[in-house]
Amino acid sequence: MPHTEALLFPLAMIALVAEAMTAALAAGRRKMDWLGVAMLGCITALGGGSVRDVLLGHYPLWWVDSPYLLLVTGGAALLTIGLARFVHRFHAIFLLLDAIGLVVFTIMGCNIALGMNQPLLIVVVAGMITGCVGGVLRDVLCNDVPLLFRSELYASVSIVTGLLYIGGIKLQVSPDLVIAAAFAVGLTFRLLAIRLKLEMPKFVYDSDNA
Repeated sequence: MPHTEALLFPLAMIALVAEAMTAALAAGRRKMDWLGVAMLGCITALGGGSVRDVLLGHYPLWWVDSPYLLLVTGGAALLTIGLARFVHRFHAIFLLLDAIGLVVFTIMGCNIALGMNQPLLIVVVAGMITGCVGGVLRDVLCNDVPLLFRSELYASVSIVTGLLYIGGIKLQVSPDLVIAAAFAVGLTFRLLAIRLKLEMPKFVYDSDNA
C-alpha cells in the first residue's frame, strides 16, 4: 500500500462504513429488499474508486484487490436495517463522516493518478471522481437528482482539496504535512458549506415564461 494510502486508511474505512450506512437509509426510503440495501451500500461506498480505476485503466479495481471491502460495506448497510430507528439521532455525525469521506477519497484518488504520472487536470478529476461519484450512483439508482448537483458545495470542496494536495506533493513538501493541510482545509470548507448553506449558482429555466 502506498505511503499516502496507509496514512489515510483508518479514516477511509470509517468513511466507507458511513457511506454504506447512508446508502442503506436511502434504500429503505425506496423500500428496497435486503439484497438491494447491501448492493446500494457497496455501490455508494466503492463506486467512486471503481469508476476512477476503470477510466484510468488502474487494475485490479480496489475492491477486487481487497475483497473484504465488499464485506465491510455490505455488512454496514445490512447492519443499518437494525439500527434505522436510532440512526436519525446521529444526523450531524453522518454529515461529518460524509465530509471526511469526501476529503479522504479525494486525496486517495489524486494519489492514484499521481502514481500513474497523469497530467494535472486528470489528477484533479480522478480525485473528484473518487470523492463524489459514489453518491451520484446512489442517487441515480434511487431515481433522485444527485445531491452533487442540487445542494451545498461538494465537488468544489473536492477540487480545492485535490489542488492543495497536488501542489504540496509537487513542491516536495513532507507527505504527512501535505495530507494534514489538505485534509484540514477540505474538511473545514465542506463543514462551512453545510453550516452556511453555501451553494453554486443555479440555472433555472422556465419554458412557460421564456
